[in-house]
Amino acid sequence: MTLHNQLTNHKEHFHGSDLEKIEQIYHIKKESITSFSANVNPLGISFRLRETLTSHIDAIATYPDRKYTSLRNSISQYVNAPSEHIIVGNGSTELISILIQSRKPKQTLILGPTYSEYQREITLQNGICEYFPLQEDKEFQLDLNALLEHLTSDIDLFILCNPNNPTSSVLTTQQLYLILQTCREHGIFVMIDETYVEFAPDISAITAIPLTSQFQNLIVLRGVSKFFAAPGLRLGYGVCSCPELLTVINEKKNPWTINSLAAIAGEIMFQDQEYIDATRTLIHNERTRIVTRLRENPNLKVFEPYGNFVLVKLLNTSLTSQDVFDAAIRKGLMIRDCSGFSFLNDQFIRFCFMSPEKNDELTTLLLDLI
Repeated sequence: MTLHNQLTNHKEHFHGSDLEKIEQIYHIKKESITSFSANVNPLGISFRLRETLTSHIDAIATYPDRKYTSLRNSISQYVNAPSEHIIVGNGSTELISILIQSRKPKQTLILGPTYSEYQREITLQNGICEYFPLQEDKEFQLDLNALLEHLTSDIDLFILCNPNNPTSSVLTTQQLYLILQTCREHGIFVMIDETYVEFAPDISAITAIPLTSQFQNLIVLRGVSKFFAAPGLRLGYGVCSCPELLTVINEKKNPWTINSLAAIAGEIMFQDQEYIDATRTLIHNERTRIVTRLRENPNLKVFEPYGNFVLVKLLNTSLTSQDVFDAAIRKGLMIRDCSGFSFLNDQFIRFCFMSPEKNDELTTLLLDLI
């Protein structure tokens, strides 16, 4: 009997936050599951935040500052951008939603495969989505010239994630500059999601935040869910130099969209340099070590990762991504079956880098299985 036949065949594609569903289907306590699918910092929340947040508990007795001045100043120092160019929201998801509601694009181009929320929001506004695919035979690296030729005045909005999810590939700041120039010439607004940029080996080589001062047709979005391991705070922010757009977004947002403790937590986290440095060191070391180990197996194709996660193709066609997911979850290790992503199939899996011990546990399982 093959492995595929031995394992329960569930077609649902689980998100990293779907631990309750996993618990119901596989009868595994969610507390015993290590999620390699959520792409969250394995160090947990900021060291300084853990020590000090409770001392700010009285903040919930008052309304937050509507303009979130102190929080925006902290973000300004963290990303090196003017505070007047910074907008905050209830997670980057809220900012994505409001941006798309505000601009109401008829035709959107999305670099894919990528996060599905972009298309969902476009569809809710009755817009049309087209994907410009990153090609597997090019290691999921962008064919820049082909994209520039494809960017025409028929397109209202261009969306990309950098580093990209799920490929963990990147565009350089220089590539982004050329894209933004072309988009400006054709009246195309650009949204860049930098959720994973802080995990990259060299942030300065790929971030688009310095370009916001040169291009008003650009907004760069980030959040604290992944790098700062705080998805429950629902704190996101954007950087944009277009005053008209910032005004529109602020008008559409509900007042006090971020609670008082989340705003204070943000200020604390962005200043916790010890935590930031420890995170970057851990991810860099584990990314290098685990990728090197996986590449020793001829049955795996490991695509170069720049985020805190890696995309892997199963070259042993007797196994599917569902088979690997099932085998891993039964050991309490949750990876991402990537067959639900556009342009990928049931030979692709994705997982993030956790603690060295957990990374070894997952890597050993994969190599034994494959």
